[in-house]
Amino acid sequence: MTADTTSEKNERDDILEALAAHRGFLRRTVRDLTDEQAAMRPTVSELCLGGIIKHVTAVERAWADFVRRGPVAMAFTPERAASHAAGFRMEPGDTLAGLLDDYEAAARETDELVVSAASLDESQPLPEAPWFPPGARRSVRRVMVHLVAETAQHAGHADIIRESIDGAKTMG
Repeated sequence: MTADTTSEKNERDDILEALAAHRGFLRRTVRDLTDEQAAMRPTVSELCLGGIIKHVTAVERAWADFVRRGPVAMAFTPERAASHAAGFRMEPGDTLAGLLDDYEAAARETDELVVSAASLDESQPLPEAPWFPPGARRSVRRVMVHLVAETAQHAGHADIIRESIDGAKTMG
């Protein structure tokens, strides 16, 4: 990390703390589940718990790659679209333990990026896509805030799915 102001160091710490908290909620939601339970879709949604873990892992990696390499890292391709869709489900050979290990590795990579970025203000242009405003940019800070929100949102989805499986609640 470069010479930070105390304010930016505190901001980095806050980002890391928020990410850790919501990752922890998500991991707690899948505690003590079998691979079969993690692959279940007990609600009208197509989401399963293992798929949520897989998705947030892919999202962290994609945005971290964007911070490092810019818009080329997130350029739309048909392969990327197919991979995105498959990223919400457990495929044959996926195990919950393996998905959680991969999630932990992605989390470490993201955390290192937060610590090592020269500035949270560094930004990259977003790739052209219908879901991004033309000419928009994202700073490291905004990417990390997005990851906190993404993780929190999916932790909530996971809590509902887990309760549907066996009545267990993350926070209760």
